[in-house]
Amino acid sequence: MAEGEGLVSVDYEVSGKVQGVFFRKYTQGEAKRLGLVGWVQNTGHGTVQGRIQGPAARVRELQEWLRKTGSPQSRISRAEFRNEKTIPVLEHKDFQILK
Repeated sequence: MAEGEGLVSVDYEVSGKVQGVFFRKYTQGEAKRLGLVGWVQNTGHGTVQGRIQGPAARVRELQEWLRKTGSPQSRISRAEFRNEKTIPVLEHKDFQILK
């Protein structure tokens, strides 16, 4: 992690065709590629939600990916981010897919 770069935590929810298209698996892969931690899970109302934590610049990269890219078969209609805050230490060890 770059010296002087603050850690942030952001909750997200992605709407559209995001279930049954390996969205969680691709999100986990992208998060790990960026060195981020957190989690992702399907919701009961057809969206995918989770939390991202890591260096601010890397978190921004994943936010952009969640907003525009997603998994190859997905169709993202909206990505919402909330509860963004600076954190002193990471609260997760890795990036997990929750059931």
